[in-house]
Amino acid sequence: MPNIKSAKKRVKVIAVKSAQNQASRSALRTQIKKANIAIETGAADKNEVVRSAIRSIDKAAAKGLLPKNTAARRKSALARKANA
Repeated sequence: MPNIKSAKKRVKVIAVKSAQNQASRSALRTQIKKANIAIETGAADKNEVVRSAIRSIDKAAAKGLLPKNTAARRKSALARKANA
């Protein structure tokens, strides 16, 4: 545990940010799983769900949760599955 006041404060801030990032990452994974399930089952709203997942991936990349190449790879994989 840090002794300096500013370092103690940073520990608290980092804990809050880590929790936010974890929640966002979890929500992103859920969106991607929903899109994959919609593609596999051939759901009627498949295109909307995939579009929503791609939008979420873009937002995550903009926030810095995902590296931009990882985001591009995941978007590409979703699009390939949806179009197959």
